[in-house]
Amino acid sequence: MIVLRDVIQQFGGRIVLEIPELHFKSGRRYGLIGENGSGKTTLIRMLAGTSKPTSGRIEGLEGKIVGYLPQSPYAFSFSVLQNAALALDGHKDAKELTKKALHAVGMESLVDARGDRLSGGEAQRMALARVLVRSYDVLLLDEPTSSTDVRSMDLIENTLREYVQKTQCTLIFSTHSPAQAFRLADEVLYLEKGRLVEQGSAETLFHSPQDERTIAFLKHWSLNS
Repeated sequence: MIVLRDVIQQFGGRIVLEIPELHFKSGRRYGLIGENGSGKTTLIRMLAGTSKPTSGRIEGLEGKIVGYLPQSPYAFSFSVLQNAALALDGHKDAKELTKKALHAVGMESLVDARGDRLSGGEAQRMALARVLVRSYDVLLLDEPTSSTDVRSMDLIENTLREYVQKTQCTLIFSTHSPAQAFRLADEVLYLEKGRLVEQGSAETLFHSPQDERTIAFLKHWSLNS
């Protein structure tokens, strides 16, 4: 279990995230939703260790293998296959495992293309394949389908479900689409202005939200989109 206790993150004297206490249970899928500036990316980055909280502590990540995919993934000038295989440097089955991961995200036809010449959505899927070639205890994804089309989104969501089932990892992802959180997450967290407003099962939070701020946010969205 991952636990945040009295976590505060400040930038320029402004509090951008304030979480008194938050628990992530092992093996479950968590979706973070909220408007821009709500703290989703900040929370993901702190869990990934790329940003340290101003105060408070995060427990339960010691000794864990953590995978992290930022919003803007990097792509090098060599092939898609080589880009996606970076996490398996030296592994005897690197090529086979990487091709399998690229197939899982619909990139098998582009294995020989240059990674730095892909479209935004293609680069995002290549970067996701780079993550999925390995098994992690915790997988952190910041807007993993923000640049992809609907067909690719469905493929990625199915791939992530299968990955979590296979590895039993804890998946924590942020998304601008409440519908995606409803489809993919076991539990959904709604953040607003750096604070956790409401948390619950996807079914409960979307169909029976308790907080007026959650209700106001969700009324603009359709779970079918």
